[in-house]
Amino acid sequence: MSRVVIDKPYQFVPPFRGRLLPRILGRFLLPPTLKRNFGITSAIVEGADKIRQAHKAGHSIILTPNHPHPADPLTLFHLSQATGSLFYVMASWHLFMEGKCQRFLIRTMGAFSIYREGMDRRSLQFAMEVLESGERPLVIFPEGAVTRTNDLLSPLMEGVSTIARGAARKRAKADGGKVLLFPLAIRYHLEAPLDSSIEPTLSEMEQRLSWKSQADMPLLERVRKVARALLGLKEIEFLNEVQSGDLFERSDRLINHLLHPLEEEWFSQHREGSTVQRGKDLRSVILKGMISGEIDDAERERRWHQFGALALAQQLSLYPRGYLSEDAPHDRLLETVERLEEDFTGKARAYSPRSVTLKVCDPIEVPAKKETSDEVPLLDQLEQSLSDALDIPADL
Repeated sequence: MSRVVIDKPYQFVPPFRGRLLPRILGRFLLPPTLKRNFGITSAIVEGADKIRQAHKAGHSIILTPNHPHPADPLTLFHLSQATGSLFYVMASWHLFMEGKCQRFLIRTMGAFSIYREGMDRRSLQFAMEVLESGERPLVIFPEGAVTRTNDLLSPLMEGVSTIARGAARKRAKADGGKVLLFPLAIRYHLEAPLDSSIEPTLSEMEQRLSWKSQADMPLLERVRKVARALLGLKEIEFLNEVQSGDLFERSDRLINHLLHPLEEEWFSQHREGSTVQRGKDLRSVILKGMISGEIDDAERERRWHQFGALALAQQLSLYPRGYLSEDAPHDRLLETVERLEEDFTGKARAYSPRSVTLKVCDPIEVPAKKETSDEVPLLDQLEQSLSDALDIPADL
């Protein structure tokens, strides 16, 4: 797994604004990269005409995809091809710090940095400028983190609404133009038998746990057994013994054991909200002294341990209750195995062949006026549109 916390002063990374180079790289580099790194061999794009029409009409466009897989930003290539548009994509700063080659590639394909650990006025300003000019569609992932769950949305971040509404006011004042928000539903599907695809992964994790092969067990119970074992290892590490209760009660208990002492130290009280948001707030305040250089080596090391606790809490929170029911689709089982493998070994392998569908939903016109109490909030409209397009069950 990549290191998402960077203890250096932040510097905004702008995108490459040329057109020829990204089209060449996209055409010849991205399809084989998607196949090699993620097993994705085919794509279906639905509703591309909606974006083409909006762009032709001169509207500013925001694309807001769900974020079920690390491949999501690269799969936007297929939408770019179908619409004839290049995109600007807001991406976490740490992605630009993982080597010169990756930095060059993602910048060339239109990515610009956002600082997740604090206020990034330069990034927000750039996003506003893009929408004011209507130069290219702007892509923002509103969930804020990879979920590995195609059938469930994480709570959406408020930043999307802030950017969209601010741009709508400026665009209306400048030339009367509109800002349209297009929810984008991304869904992956394994095109091979599930059992043979995940068998090597399960066998490897069982070997690492010093178990004999559990291949005689039903597949669902086999996956659950590995999940219980991995949770038990973390309970022993942080709570000294395996806890009682069902898997999700135990997970919630461990999350709060990890977060509550940090919230008491840094905020003097426990926080409400999603684990992802609570972790983001904590990272922001813990990181300040590390960047400024005001702490000694011992304190720096202590804070790195705190970041480790935050990362574990977020990992635990992304295994949702009820997701692996007895009648769950095979793709949910694969998503869970991918996350278990990534959390246990540091990297999930490519499962192939795999297809991706990108469905452009009907646009939501962003009001230029201040939101009133009788309006349906923009984020609620976005969440409902994505839920409908992904056909997310109401009981999840």
